[in-house]
Amino acid sequence: MKFYYFYLSLHEKKNDIIIINTVNYNIMTLNELKEAFLDVYGKNSQAVYFSPGRVNLIGEHTDYNGGFVFPCALSFGTFLLMAKNDDKVMRFRSLNQPEEIVLDFNQLTEPLDKSWVNYPLGVIAQFVKRGIAIEQGYDMLFWGDVPNGAGLSSSAALEVVTAFAFNDQLNTGYDRTELAKIGQKSEHEFAKVNCGIMDQFASAQGKKDRAIFLNCDTLEFELVPVKLEGIKVLISNTHSPHKLDSGAYNQRVAECKAAVEALNKVKSVKCLAELDQKEFDEIGTAITDKVAYRRARHVVGEVQRTVDAVEALKAGDIETFGKLMNASHVSLRDDYEVTGPELDAMAEEAWKIEGVLGSRMTGGGFGGCTVSLVKDEAIDNFKEQVGKNYEKRTGIKPDFYVAEIGDGAYRVE
Repeated sequence: MKFYYFYLSLHEKKNDIIIINTVNYNIMTLNELKEAFLDVYGKNSQAVYFSPGRVNLIGEHTDYNGGFVFPCALSFGTFLLMAKNDDKVMRFRSLNQPEEIVLDFNQLTEPLDKSWVNYPLGVIAQFVKRGIAIEQGYDMLFWGDVPNGAGLSSSAALEVVTAFAFNDQLNTGYDRTELAKIGQKSEHEFAKVNCGIMDQFASAQGKKDRAIFLNCDTLEFELVPVKLEGIKVLISNTHSPHKLDSGAYNQRVAECKAAVEALNKVKSVKCLAELDQKEFDEIGTAITDKVAYRRARHVVGEVQRTVDAVEALKAGDIETFGKLMNASHVSLRDDYEVTGPELDAMAEEAWKIEGVLGSRMTGGGFGGCTVSLVKDEAIDNFKEQVGKNYEKRTGIKPDFYVAEIGDGAYRVE
């Protein structure tokens, strides 16, 4: 048996071939994925599904606080190839991981100990818990080109592709919003991360060349065209060794809940995003814990920045959008404290480059990626200068990707 290990590549789908937009990365075409499935399982796959990663342009750590976010799906993500089996088991294999897991039907509702399989397994568990009968076994093979730990939602892509696939295979008829909720529930129960809905929602609902202006409280959303004449969305991967683990993330969630509890002594609020800046200035002193106060100040300000940024984009005012991105990073650095030295170095070096309209961390933080708006003529200089200066400051060699905004989850064949 062959073993495959493949890493990040940017692609676009043309018929049955995945076209690579970058160089120096191992790649897999759809045909190669199908050959890998045949090699692993000794039979052909019967269905292929895809779900993308995402980049959030602005609106960070607002989703679990009932606020606005503005993500878009990317053109790279996670593929799932599957075929039915007669053994009444679920077989999980990944070309990104050496581990193989085989589970009986009576093992589908409990998480495993420290395994990547918890992401798809947690999704299947949600179907079982909803009373959906699992009577058919499946052999599954996953492959993804979203780099783990980059803050581009490799976990959400894995969850949503599984949800989309089983929704299709079991004919359960859930809409894309419900599939996003299933992915989020999986993350809560099996990965033990109390995440908001943004990542799964973007992976499920994304549209090509559109960003999603999402109200995370009501789940109302608008698909906003991303028209950037002469400007590209550039993702910079810090390759930082730091990760936003469940403890750090859940701590921020708890601090925000503490802020809400303190505010409820003077005003009834369900979540921090209910407050505008004026109201927060008036009653924010009710939050006597200094850390919780700073967390709340970020959330309230970030919600307003997101609203203002979307309005600026619709008006074609990209310079204002960029300035709001910069302000977002500063708030995430100083008030929410989720950036870290690598993300700060990457953003600070980007701010020095002529032709950069804005740059900020994206994703949960403590490493991962920044997202920048860069004029076309400045991209090569950005990669050279930011790459050199970032490596000088951190000792880490970064990678840069020009983002292609793609569609949400779909069945490939």
